[in-house]
Parts: sequence; C-alpha cells; structure tokens
Amino acid sequence: MTPAGAERPPVSVITGYLGSGKTTLLNRLLRDPALANTAVIINEFGEIALDHLLVAAPSENMVLLANGCICCAVRGDLVGTLGELADKRERGETPPFDRVLIETTGLADPVPVLQTLITDPEVGPRYRLDGVLTLVDGAHGAAQLDASREAVKQAALADRLLISKCDVAPGESVAALERRLATLNPGAQRFRVTRGEISPDELFGVAPGNRGAEGLARWLRQEAYVAASAHRDSYLRPGRHDDGIDAFSVYLERPVTRVGLITWLHLLASLRGANLLRMKGLLNVEGHPMTVHAVQTLIDEPVALAQWPDEDRRSRLVFITRDMARADIERTLDALGFEAGAPLESGGFDPRAYERFVAVAKNFR
Repeated sequence: MTPAGAERPPVSVITGYLGSGKTTLLNRLLRDPALANTAVIINEFGEIALDHLLVAAPSENMVLLANGCICCAVRGDLVGTLGELADKRERGETPPFDRVLIETTGLADPVPVLQTLITDPEVGPRYRLDGVLTLVDGAHGAAQLDASREAVKQAALADRLLISKCDVAPGESVAALERRLATLNPGAQRFRVTRGEISPDELFGVAPGNRGAEGLARWLRQEAYVAASAHRDSYLRPGRHDDGIDAFSVYLERPVTRVGLITWLHLLASLRGANLLRMKGLLNVEGHPMTVHAVQTLIDEPVALAQWPDEDRRSRLVFITRDMARADIERTLDALGFEAGAPLESGGFDPRAYERFVAVAKNFR
C-alpha cells in the first residue's frame, strides 16, 4: 500500500489506432525535463523506439532511461507490473517517479486498463487515473474510424484528442476529421500535433479534483455537448462505425438524493453499461456538489467538492452513448430522486420500498 501521506502517482493512458504516432509522442514527451520522474509502461520493447534512451536494466522487465525515467514491458499482467513498480518505489530500489504513462497497442480497447486503475484492490489505492490521451492519424484517421470499432471507442473515451501527421495530411482532411471528432467526443480537448510536439501542460492534470469553476468547466465541457447535438443529424452518415454514437448533455433542476445517486449509477452500469461509453457530471446531491464519472460498467467513486464552483445549483450531466438514444437515458433519471424511505424498526423487508425500486429499475431496460 502507498505509505500514509504519500501522493498516489497519476496515470495517463496513451492510446490510438495503429500508426497514429503513439511512439513519436512518447519519445518527444520523454525528452522534456518536466517528465524526468516518470514511469513508462509499454507492451513490448520491440514496439517502441526507445533504444537511444536505454542505459541499464534494474530488473528483467524494467530499464532505466537516460533521462531518469523507468520503462517497463508488460510481459504478463498489468496489475503485476504496476504492483512491482510501486513496491520498488516504496523500497527505494528504483528512482522515484511521480507520474506513470501507459501506452496501449493500436488495437487495444482502453477500458480494461481503466478497469485495472479504478477497481483493482491492489492498484487502486496506489495510483490514480488522470486521463486518456488518444492519437488520431490526420491522414488516415477518417478511414480508420469508418472501418474500426476500436478506433471509434479509443476516440470516444479520450480526455485529449491529438490529431497527428498534420504536416503531411491535406488541411481540408484534417479540418473534416476535427469536425467528426467534435461530434463523436465533444468533451475532449483537441490538438493538432506534428512529430509529437506538444507541451505536457496540455496533456496532464485532466482529472477535475477540487480545481474551482474553471477546472470543472474544462473537465465537463457541457457547452461543447450542446453544440455537438445541434449539428449531429446533419453530419453523421449511416453505415459507419460511429453512426450509433450519440453525445448530449442534460440539466436537472431538483437536487438528487444520495440513495438515488447510488441506485442510478449501479443500475446504469449494470443494465446499460455496454451502451454507455462515458458519463461525467456535477450533481447537486441533497444540496452538496459532487462529481461523478463512469466508463461503461466502471464507476469512479463520486467526489464531494468543498464548495460549488459557481452560483448555478443545477445538476449537469454529459453522456457519450452507443446505440442508446437520449430518451433512453432521460427515462432513467427519475432514479436520481429515489428515496428508500425510513428503515423498518425490525430491520426487515419493506415491500413498499421494493415496489418503488422495481418501478425505477424498469426504466433502465
């Protein structure tokens, strides 16, 4: 376990379809002095060009890079690799690191990596998820989105979308790709990147935390979802892998209950998780502000904020769904006001509370 008082290192997941430029980005980032205390996890050494940085091998699957970073190859289980890194960090057997970058393969679904970081009992207490950085090929990204569900999912789950190879792709193609990505994932900030050149400040510090109005607004980006909904019907065409993707936002005027929030999150994840690519929200929970975040069946623990970021006390939720209409989500929102009622003195079964729960649960099917 992480020692008391020690900061859990933030983890960023770098993903993107085959040939999108993940290796180029990673090499560029590792040359930045600000990332000197970084651990890098990759699948196989043969897939990434780090030879010019390798200087020594402290263990079978770890190498020390010339800039002071640690690089690990996942030859087995990601949980084991993260655990070994944390153990060695705590024993002082490796240089200290204060950030982790995980690079996935080009065909990977990022969700299992996120699941490990969020839910694994060994990993969760020792690391914290910062965000997903997805590279999209400026020259071939549109065709890849047409052909691959994995490419669509990588883009839909991103916190940052990096459009690469803008120096070789036609300008009109890049602009069209940007418009498509803005419809697919309105909440992700987009950057044009050439040869991996981008400031680390643009990529990290994604998780909202307690950063006030500006930080929460950048995380939620609700206005972008409103704009995407207005243009969606005129943009998407049937027959593509993203034609079943929808992105939208909702406001709730009345506060939600604590029991209702727990009920809604678990029913949504368990019954509609396959269709829920991502959900983020700032909720008024019985008068108190709280952030929520879910990826498919994964529910991040809701975070209570010390204060409201602004004067608006409405709850705000944004969604990216696959094959699930906005109306399907809106039917579930009644669960957020669910109240279990007073507990029975005997602690026994309350048929009226169960009837209320069944009535709410029907809206999730």
